[in-house]
Amino acid sequence: MLSREDTIELSDITDLNQLKSELNHLPAVDVGDYISELPGERRAIAFRLLSKGCAIAVFEYLPTEIQEELIEALHDTQVCQIIEAMRPDDRVALFDELPAGVVKRLLPQLSPEERAATATIIGYPEGTAGRVMTTEYVRLRQGLTVGEALAKIKQSDRDKETIYYAYVTDDSRKLMQVVSLRQLVFTLPDTPIKDIGSDRVIKVYTETSQEDVARQMQRYDLIAVPVVDREDRLVGIITIDDVVDILQEEATEDIQKLAGVASGEDSSLSSPWSKLQNRLPWLLGIMALYIGASSSIAPFQDTIAKIPVLAVIMPLFSNTGGAVGTQALTVTIRSLGVGEVTAGDTLKILGKELLAGLGTALGLGLTMILLALIWTPPDERWVALVAGSVMAANSIVAVTLGTLLPIAFKQVNVDPALISGPLVTTLLDTIGFILFLSLITLSVNVWHL
Repeated sequence: MLSREDTIELSDITDLNQLKSELNHLPAVDVGDYISELPGERRAIAFRLLSKGCAIAVFEYLPTEIQEELIEALHDTQVCQIIEAMRPDDRVALFDELPAGVVKRLLPQLSPEERAATATIIGYPEGTAGRVMTTEYVRLRQGLTVGEALAKIKQSDRDKETIYYAYVTDDSRKLMQVVSLRQLVFTLPDTPIKDIGSDRVIKVYTETSQEDVARQMQRYDLIAVPVVDREDRLVGIITIDDVVDILQEEATEDIQKLAGVASGEDSSLSSPWSKLQNRLPWLLGIMALYIGASSSIAPFQDTIAKIPVLAVIMPLFSNTGGAVGTQALTVTIRSLGVGEVTAGDTLKILGKELLAGLGTALGLGLTMILLALIWTPPDERWVALVAGSVMAANSIVAVTLGTLLPIAFKQVNVDPALISGPLVTTLLDTIGFILFLSLITLSVNVWHL
């Protein structure tokens, strides 16, 4: 990994031949980082200094917006060489981000084989195994011996994405067995591969969600998993590097949704306009919700006028219940996301959260009483007891909602991360304000405290 000092040293090189030599001897991922940090007008110059092989490797490590920028800056011949050499799944990921006009210009210039592979992957819905798979894999026909299989791999499969697993199919490409490179290397050449291949093949279907693929590979410690169609015909594989990207993408999306970032695609380097589009609609929605929370206070203005200390105590309710709910919400969403729990575990999960919530409610309730006693006049000390009781009750409600809402959303096939922290916080603030002010009003007007 290039340090900041290394990057500065490269930037200080004025001799292009020296810079060319330095860049072509660095790992592709480090060159990608270096080019990404350059000013826009210098990126294309630095990229042109790379050898063909290095340029192809570096291109796949560049952010999509910089890939698009280079496509516009480079000659079509250079662009086509790079696009042709990309892995089919990486090429499709790039095409998803490029303007339709650019894709239409590039697609016809691919070789028939690469164009067909790209069209196959693009034909599957986004977020499915078919959309993230690669069509570059090692396929062996039934009936081959170990020696013939190794010869075939050496002759025609050296450029496949991975050769650690080979997949055995019949003449109609139906997946029958899987055999590892280790088994092939350490078995006598005359041995039929059907004698060493495993019939228990862990596979996924083209319509399987990418999250389920990641769980399968994590559960069985796989570095690649075959993808089959509905007739069990082998159409591609998904490798561990793709799964890492999937897990990062899903984690980022869930975290951003919990924070109320609309698209789940915001980043520190996103353009200001993109940030505004992702964040402002949700914030306006939250303001609309808070109008409801504020409206719930409006009927109690007379009560607040009689007991002004309420204006000091009430901000303590704001966000505290939401924070408790968000904690339960986050844990539940994570457990659902990684497959640790299902809807059948609802009562078990709720029981554990409520036990922990009782301790939380007791702690927050007592703290609220102590703080309220500091601010309330001697003749209004009863307000502190009401405030503490409401804080404790709101904490229990928060834990319950934070646990049950994600499970309910999951049951109706809605992403639980959509129940974001700001939404839960606003809901619980409203409940807390109404409950607290209602009890205070009842105490003043009915019990004449």
